[in-house]
Amino acid sequence: MNSTDHLLLLANYNQWMNQKLYTCAASLSPEQLMENKGAYFSSLFGTLNHIAVADTIWLKRMANHPACAPLLNELSGITAPSRLDALLFPDLEGLLEYRQWLDQLIIHFVGNLPVQALSEGLSYANMKGTRSTRNLYALLTHVFNHQTHHRGQATTLLYQLGIDPGSTDLLNLIPEVD
Repeated sequence: MNSTDHLLLLANYNQWMNQKLYTCAASLSPEQLMENKGAYFSSLFGTLNHIAVADTIWLKRMANHPACAPLLNELSGITAPSRLDALLFPDLEGLLEYRQWLDQLIIHFVGNLPVQALSEGLSYANMKGTRSTRNLYALLTHVFNHQTHHRGQATTLLYQLGIDPGSTDLLNLIPEVD
């Protein structure tokens, strides 16, 4: 499996897991979704919102890279959130629609990104304005790892609310080989 195939596997896993979590979340009342459960972003809704916020921030940063820009031009009308807990949408329906759009964009992006770009650096400023340049492939891996980290928190919150999202392992999407 090459690096592009690996990123595409992670992008598809991202979409698969988000769909599972949002399906579970849709079965909850608005009060249950918003209830402060003591998680880092308070509630299940806050956690799902944060994942979309972070994805947006990173994709907006990547859109400044010459090889990434044409693949992320759909983001041009979207302003990068200024806080990690910025509320993107007031309800699950709006957040779900945005999440589905983001997941499609991510799949398109990593599936069409030139392989040579993965070894290049991406220069960006973090939320505090500190400038950095890091390897694009490693940053994409970070984005997927960040999503997994917070989806694990979301899964725990769902369990606390009595909902089992089922298997969450990446293994479910890794194809068999001969």
